[in-house]
Amino acid sequence: MKISREWLEKYFDSPLPEAQKIADALTFHAFEIESVEGDILDVKVTPNRGHDCLSHRGLAKEISAILDIPIKSDPIRQSVSLEPKTDQAKITIADGKLCPRFTGAVIKGVKVAPSPEWLKKSLEAVGQKSINNIVDATNFVMLDIGQPLHAFDIGKLKQEKGIALHIRLAKSGEKLMGLDDKEYELKPSMLVIDDANTGTVASIAGIKGGKPTGIDETTIDVFLEAANWDGVTIRKASQTLKLRTDASDRFQQVISSELAAYGTTIAAKLITELAGGEAVGYVDEYPSPQSPWTVEVTAGKVNKVLGTSLSTDDIANAFTRLALPFEEIKGVFTVSVPFERLDLTIPEDLIEEVGRIVGYDKITSVELSPFPKKPEINVDFNAAEKMRKELMAKGYSEVYTSVFAEKGERAVANKVGGEKPYLRTTLVDGLKEALERNSRNKDLLGLKEVKIFEIGTVWKGGKEKILVGTADSKGASEKELSASASDSYDQYPTSTLERYEPFSKYPFIVRDIAMWVPAGTHPDEVIKTIFDSAGKTCRFIELFDKFEKDRKISFAFHIVFQSYEKTLTDEEANAAMEKVYAAVKKEGWEVR
Repeated sequence: MKISREWLEKYFDSPLPEAQKIADALTFHAFEIESVEGDILDVKVTPNRGHDCLSHRGLAKEISAILDIPIKSDPIRQSVSLEPKTDQAKITIADGKLCPRFTGAVIKGVKVAPSPEWLKKSLEAVGQKSINNIVDATNFVMLDIGQPLHAFDIGKLKQEKGIALHIRLAKSGEKLMGLDDKEYELKPSMLVIDDANTGTVASIAGIKGGKPTGIDETTIDVFLEAANWDGVTIRKASQTLKLRTDASDRFQQVISSELAAYGTTIAAKLITELAGGEAVGYVDEYPSPQSPWTVEVTAGKVNKVLGTSLSTDDIANAFTRLALPFEEIKGVFTVSVPFERLDLTIPEDLIEEVGRIVGYDKITSVELSPFPKKPEINVDFNAAEKMRKELMAKGYSEVYTSVFAEKGERAVANKVGGEKPYLRTTLVDGLKEALERNSRNKDLLGLKEVKIFEIGTVWKGGKEKILVGTADSKGASEKELSASASDSYDQYPTSTLERYEPFSKYPFIVRDIAMWVPAGTHPDEVIKTIFDSAGKTCRFIELFDKFEKDRKISFAFHIVFQSYEKTLTDEEANAAMEKVYAAVKKEGWEVR
């Protein structure tokens, strides 16, 4: 999440340190920092803190605790009231578990216009495009306190004694034209807000608003919505639609339903300041309010887990800096958890908070206590590792082939593919296929022979067995893996690669060249000349023949050409070879 240092400063009476110092503080006590550009920090908020830290307010609280700088005001610690209620908007919820809370405000008489410069600047600084004063206000509040909002044009909703919105799961085949001018086909697993007076979808809940009810320059009356949605449902819908938004990112992390009321009141106030009009009334459907909770931890447990000798005052100071209200009686801390800190549920959560605020660098490292019993060895794993090392030392490369086969003893209930509906009874078939495919590339890899092995499970004779199989030019074979087995495969020199390079998906072309060179000429000198002249598609050169005669040496080389961008043609390979011939002749060497 991108945050602005200038934006953060509105939470403090005194100027904050420079952006890099803020980044360092967050790195050592809270979150990784992806980048710092000027006064903008890109913070990698961890999933356990998505509840409260995907916002400037949340990160201001973190900075306050880490740097021990008091916040001058906290917008979600103020009193909030969704009054007066309005009968101009009726809300119904089909499943309260999928939508724990739905709040909204009816705002009448607005004038849609470009946003003021301060708002444009604030949004654009963190990568948000300014749209208009209404939409910008909702985005600003989301980025400020973490509650996503959406504004509907009341004039584009059907009215029968006011508007009516119904929260339900989508029907199969329903579609919605989004505010991004893309049409989305909805699935029955997706939550939607529909215009209950017409039964048509107005918004994909928690993800994207619909264009038919969007805000534009003709909008006069607005229904402002701030709801709370089931995180799993939002995440799955976002993935299915391949539609990730700032709102979906926050809802899928799960945020407190208490936050919705603050989002509605703060955004309604900002909209009327920017666009005029009046918030004539509110709605609040909240069938099962979030209950407050406490978590207890003792000073003794804090010190035992952290390996420290912190005093009760040290622990109290950490909780105070974190704005975690508590009572302490004889070393027992009872913390009244703020509603947005959904991550604090067990004593260990509080211990982690103390540790990171005190600073892990200040906690003395100690050795782990001896393991009380001798570690157990997994016989199969140990045997596989032993065999793997032995075969690799002999020049074999490990492969993994499919466990599915065209025939076998055990059929698969949930078939991956109809052509291979059984579990394999042998490794040999897969190894042969892998050997054939890889042998085609031995020239490219500079190998005289391809040698492969696999350690894998087969299902044969009513049993599940682990076998080791090998394949090379002599054929393929397999045997049961044994903890004491030591196979006597033929010795081949091992190969090492100087560096890793990705494979090209395009075929290669091989050309040969033979030449006479003066006695004493090293083959590496010739290879360098060929590489320098052959061009960027020359991938590999191998000396495959050498003999001496009449104080001259004959060298013969394989030259492998391959492109990462396309399939090479014979004409392109021939053109490269012409450049090689020219370079060879320039050196005074005679092409045979």
